[in-house]
Amino acid sequence: MTEQTIKFDVPRPGFPLQQEIFGLLTVAVVGAIGYFAFPDDLAFLTRVISITFLVLSLDLVTGYCGVATLGQAALFGVSAYAVGNACIAGITNPLILLAIGAFTGAVMGLISGALITRFHGLPQLVLSIAIGQLVSSLANKLSSWTGGSDGLSGISPGKIFGVFAFDMYSRTSYIFSLVTLAVVMVLLLRFVRSPFGLLCRGIKDDSLRALMIGASAYPRLVMMYGVSGIVAGLGGALMAINTGVVGLDSVSFERSAEVLVMLVLGGAGNLWGALAGAVIFQIFEHIVSAANPFHWMTLVGLLLIIIVIFAPRGLGHSIASLWASFSQRRPRR
Repeated sequence: MTEQTIKFDVPRPGFPLQQEIFGLLTVAVVGAIGYFAFPDDLAFLTRVISITFLVLSLDLVTGYCGVATLGQAALFGVSAYAVGNACIAGITNPLILLAIGAFTGAVMGLISGALITRFHGLPQLVLSIAIGQLVSSLANKLSSWTGGSDGLSGISPGKIFGVFAFDMYSRTSYIFSLVTLAVVMVLLLRFVRSPFGLLCRGIKDDSLRALMIGASAYPRLVMMYGVSGIVAGLGGALMAINTGVVGLDSVSFERSAEVLVMLVLGGAGNLWGALAGAVIFQIFEHIVSAANPFHWMTLVGLLLIIIVIFAPRGLGHSIASLWASFSQRRPRR
């Protein structure tokens, strides 16, 4: 296992659950800033949180396991459609809908993971694209379940705990999504530092050495894909619950490619990097597209070129390296 892996993933001495508590407080503080500083943009911030789940799920399979995939949106979109249909059928409890999204994502993750992780390199990437395109095509054809090109609409979730109704200003949606993100982030921080998470990182670094110590890569990669599906499914469920509409863009190749860009921007193999990359990219895209609706893609492309040149491992690793250097140079008492 590499030195970098030890640096980021092995628990350091300190009080129990130090990283988990820090993660919970960080999400809560940043979320509170967004709520009070941008009260008119809560719908957009809620969407940012939903897509962040998809980026985190991609980081689990690509950053921590080294699986090349461009079909992660299939897990996200299928879960969103499942939640939408369940809600239309009469299951309106938001917590139950979240569970349906997580279960659907897990099933999709296990199925796609069982196929994709059998291969390596370019065949793996091509197979992931093929699965994503197959799901996208089915979503377009099965209009009775998906609404086809018009999208699945009429999704009206009930009150949370029977008390908190979803309002037109997205206050309830934002808080509900933020709390879900905080809980998932805490669990993932613990999960990636567990023996299973560290073993997956070891398989990524040297699968032959992992096999020599008795760790078979294939079943563990499939299991990680299932966990990734749960996270992506939660994001898809939140998207369906909060917007009330599920469109073909939720399973599109463009969505998969976009979240991969966000992961590269933040830094693969680092949950904080994935979180930062998702938030920074979407906010930058939102601001630039509003300021220059005709050439905003050019500015986004320039940003990505600058990041890749000056921070090839992503913003998360660069910031962590700078902080480590600062800590080492700081005089000790």
